[in-house]
Amino acid sequence: MPYPHLLAPLDLGHITLKNRVLMGSMHTGLEETGDWNRVAEFYATRARGGVGLMVTGGMAPNPEGGVFPGAAGLFTPQDIANHRIVTDRVHEAGGLIAMQILHAGRYAYSKDCVSASAIKSPISPFPPRELDEAGIEKQIADIATAASRAREAGYDGVEIMGSEGYFLNQFLVTHTNHRTDRWGGSFENRMRLPVDVVRRVRAAVGADFIVIYRISLIDLIPDGSTWEEVISLARAVEVAGASILNTGIGWHEARVPTIATSVPRAAFAHLTARLRPEVTIPVITSNRINAPEVAEALLAAGTADMVSMARPFLADPDFVAKAATGRADQIAPCIACNQACLDHTFSGKLTTCLVNPRACHETLLSYDPTPAPKSVAVVGAGPAGMMAALVAARRGHRVTLFDQAEDVGGQLNLARLVPGKEEFNGLVAWFAASIAEAGIEIRLGQAVGVDHLRGFDEVVVATGVSPRDPAIAGQVQGLSYIETLRGAAVGSKVAVIGAGGIGFDVAEFLVAGGHSLTTHPDEWRREWGVGDPATSRGGLAEPAPEAAARQVWLLQRKAEKPGRRLGKTTGWIHRAALQMKGVKMWGGVSYIGIEEGGLRISRDGVEELLAVDRVILCAGQVPNRGLADLLAEAGIAAHVIGGADVAAELDAKRAIDQGARLAARL
Repeated sequence: MPYPHLLAPLDLGHITLKNRVLMGSMHTGLEETGDWNRVAEFYATRARGGVGLMVTGGMAPNPEGGVFPGAAGLFTPQDIANHRIVTDRVHEAGGLIAMQILHAGRYAYSKDCVSASAIKSPISPFPPRELDEAGIEKQIADIATAASRAREAGYDGVEIMGSEGYFLNQFLVTHTNHRTDRWGGSFENRMRLPVDVVRRVRAAVGADFIVIYRISLIDLIPDGSTWEEVISLARAVEVAGASILNTGIGWHEARVPTIATSVPRAAFAHLTARLRPEVTIPVITSNRINAPEVAEALLAAGTADMVSMARPFLADPDFVAKAATGRADQIAPCIACNQACLDHTFSGKLTTCLVNPRACHETLLSYDPTPAPKSVAVVGAGPAGMMAALVAARRGHRVTLFDQAEDVGGQLNLARLVPGKEEFNGLVAWFAASIAEAGIEIRLGQAVGVDHLRGFDEVVVATGVSPRDPAIAGQVQGLSYIETLRGAAVGSKVAVIGAGGIGFDVAEFLVAGGHSLTTHPDEWRREWGVGDPATSRGGLAEPAPEAAARQVWLLQRKAEKPGRRLGKTTGWIHRAALQMKGVKMWGGVSYIGIEEGGLRISRDGVEELLAVDRVILCAGQVPNRGLADLLAEAGIAAHVIGGADVAAELDAKRAIDQGARLAARL
């Protein structure tokens, strides 16, 4: 059997999980749509894919504990009936599902938020109200009531959210708990709330019900928990009645990345391995585990009893089924980009997935077999073209995929050259394997003209983009980002023109000098200041970045902070990474010309010469529409998608979504 540890059952006493895979909690926004058939189909699709146990997005135990006003919870008989639609569908699909109870505390985006002390979070505009004794009792009672209602709604268990800096975590640490009563001061007092919550939840739901406690292994904030405190809490929670310990990493306000693509795979799993011998209940490891071989290795090594993967089940709901049947190369990989999941969540949009546009749209975006198969030509084997070809072929169309390059991937092949974006290797490999499996005819390494496309029923043009020429005067030609990423010599001092996503990628490529911290977890932890919580409270150490491979200036015309328009949950990581490497990031720059001695600019009305060896142009792209225009002249109708349609940035999320939706309509 492939992955024998991953696919082994886990006996919890009153129930046995069919494998060691947990689909971790994700707030998708689906429950707030009020379309419970849609919610049910999202979870049932993953149950059919074989996951052992799922956890819902966080459900509020009361209005003040919701992550935002109107956040979903189980407050009324109708709420219970709505959730019963979900649990019934999951059980019909052969799955098990637990409901996460999430009290946001001071993270709640509401003026009614409450916490241990009246200390405002840096990621919320509202200071919390400090709870008195009666207020604390109300929160405990409401959480226990939510658990009881979850059982009534048909859930197989609950997960009590005690990590990531939410309400229970806020009582645990002196960073947010300045109380002097029985809920503050000593750690015994500070851990009283989470332990009492687990005890009351167990009493409310009975013995034959899964109770998961999500414990913070490393807070990554000042005055966080020590390792001794983590162990004490874990043991107390076990005695109080938890069935399983799930692990959380870092608070949301921490200035250390924990789940973005540049974080090494399983970068924090060593902490789970250290906790596991301290308790007798199963322990789950989490964070940046996105492939069955990674999960199998962790379980085989005794790191944990289960593995939690959340976003990988957005990317591919059939993750477990494919792993179990020897089709791991066909698992659509989570690349940890955050673009369509967390970025959407924190922007108030419905979650989906860059790699899988059907995620959270299962009832709206269908890839049903076509009743009328057609011959379809797709020109361009970048993300838009590959996705269009793949969906069309899976629906039963006869697809031919053209590209003048020798390999599939398009601009993804540039992205995967950037240190910290190694996950793009897996994305390109998945596309290649899936295209081969779908029986698509591939014609690579040849320019495509109008005559190649005559006779097809449908023509899709996905010819991508070319770098935009910013028209800077000078005696010396600037290098394109394509030439740079492909290894052109650049020297020791470099100016990068354009501070969008491509400019930041190129700057990171330049300062790394061919060495990626993402593939060296110990070096990555040292650079970001991740210490040992046994010796440094909260696991915070002094960051110790390695010297940059070269001096870089990252410049833009816009008179704003460079990187302000990057991803909502990842932009700060890119800015911080470059700051650690001494990159000078300047906005409001005018370019006078490129000279033998460097780049002449004007900033704040002052002209100066940047003495650099090379100037690299990352000033946007233009659509490659030449073929589309020729087809129009020849009277051949064509669908234009991806960068050939709109060239704003290198937006793989939009390109893949556009390709999938077009193919679903053909």
